[in-house]
Amino acid sequence: MEHVEITKKTLRQFGLMVGGIFLLIGLWPLVWRQEAMRIWVVVPGALLAAAGLVMPGVLKHVYRGWMWVGHVMGWVNTRILLGILFYGMVTPMGVFMKLTGRDPMRRKLEPDTKTYRVICQPRPASHMKNMF
Repeated sequence: MEHVEITKKTLRQFGLMVGGIFLLIGLWPLVWRQEAMRIWVVVPGALLAAAGLVMPGVLKHVYRGWMWVGHVMGWVNTRILLGILFYGMVTPMGVFMKLTGRDPMRRKLEPDTKTYRVICQPRPASHMKNMF
């Protein structure tokens, strides 16, 4: 992970945002369903928000840990999502196109052809007037 300077402003924003979200999650049952609040979420939320307001410097290690967990989760999720996308969509499309003989890139070798260049026909300048 690259070194980024952690300012008091960043720590204050982190404490208030994450603490506020924790407080919202913990107080949600009390406000909207008249159930008991979730103390296990309210306490860390209140501590983060209070530290963010009063002394954001104490949140430096918490912030670093939070960012490290975020980087690890991002790394894992990227591989999972890209793997699902590739093996769930791109690969079946490629197999289907191969089975049906479709070749949109015209990669088939034709030994009798003089050139593989595709000559494009220029369009008139008026095609840019009403693009949408």
